[in-house]
Amino acid sequence: MSQNTVYQPWPRAIILVDMNAFFASVEQLDHPEWRGRPLAITNGLTGTCIITSSYEARAYGVKTGMRLKQARSICPDLIQCPANPVRYAEISTRIMKALEDITPEIEIFSVDEAFLDVTSCQKLLGTPEYMARLTKDKVFEVSGLLCSVGISGDKTTAKYAAKLNKPDGLTVIPPWESRQRLHQVKVTELCGISHGIGGFLAERGVHVCGDMEKLPIGELAKRFGNPGRRIWYMCQGQDPEPLQQKIAAPKTVGHGKVMPPNTKDRNTLLVYLLHMSEKVVARLRRHGIVAQVFYIGLRSSEGWLGRKMKTEQPTNDGHLLMNLCRAVLDVYWQGQGIHQVQVTAMDPQPLHKQEDMFAPDTDKQDAANTAMDKVNNRYGEFTLAPARLLNRSTMPNVIAPAWRPFGHRQTIQDESLVKNKVKK
Repeated sequence: MSQNTVYQPWPRAIILVDMNAFFASVEQLDHPEWRGRPLAITNGLTGTCIITSSYEARAYGVKTGMRLKQARSICPDLIQCPANPVRYAEISTRIMKALEDITPEIEIFSVDEAFLDVTSCQKLLGTPEYMARLTKDKVFEVSGLLCSVGISGDKTTAKYAAKLNKPDGLTVIPPWESRQRLHQVKVTELCGISHGIGGFLAERGVHVCGDMEKLPIGELAKRFGNPGRRIWYMCQGQDPEPLQQKIAAPKTVGHGKVMPPNTKDRNTLLVYLLHMSEKVVARLRRHGIVAQVFYIGLRSSEGWLGRKMKTEQPTNDGHLLMNLCRAVLDVYWQGQGIHQVQVTAMDPQPLHKQEDMFAPDTDKQDAANTAMDKVNNRYGEFTLAPARLLNRSTMPNVIAPAWRPFGHRQTIQDESLVKNKVKK
């Protein structure tokens, strides 16, 4: 920019920070001997499914969701590393907190991604490109990790820009160039446009973003409502979506776990169902919510077995939930080999509602649950638990992409905090 050029602030400036192969990068940071080598993260040493992998492994074709055996067939030198979700949560929290030094307007999009609205920071900090570089420097300063950054005038284009030059990239798409830059991009490459929506668009001649000009916005609105209208604008580099800084109340609260393939032992299935049930109700109690409708599922080679079940009253008690699990097992399981279980509260709702005068008295059980939660919060998950859980899976918790450093999505307990509490 010449000295005679007057900088014109962007009408809107959005940065998307995307960590590079986050879990694998953390492990390579902690284990210098693994840097530059193909690395795969699995759920514990017994895990056989790859959660994520380093860029060195990806170069061989190793992908998320691939079985370890297959990955090693194409990458014999692949290093298996058990996931350390507490460590990932610690680093993620540190990064998200540090980004507040740039702007308080942050949307934590996932465990390793965040949107920053820096529109109002331009007079104070400088150009959007300078703030993007400042963001990369800030992330590296607090974590020792590299990230890719995209910056544009809206969330969708910024997210698309961030993935163009990975790893360690910085891509700027000024708002006035967004429409042209997206013109030949496949609509399914944009965040939020699944293959289902992509199929709907393809039937109407919309394959790349530029084709959207031919489709009336009303046709998308009629089929998908307001999200359809947003998609119409997204494809033209004009996504109107503001940053979402408040975590919405949960629509569901669930936990699932992969188990040894072709498990046919009823007692083993009961252990896994109890494990997931206790995790669900503990989260419900932690956030002062209850549920009445629960989905209990068992996955076989033919698909999912099970259904939604309902308790007499909204609850967050593990005994009542486990009764539903047993009922599903009795009715829907015919001895097939099971590979995975899932327990989900489908209708979370605030705990403090007017009670039914005919509902059974649960005061004693509630008091017992409260006491158990206090012990577990202080000394660690399942310090107190039903005896059957002594035989639970040794595979650790997995940190989900929807994890947040605060609110109901914080499902990974920081063991260091537990230790500090014990010392006190």
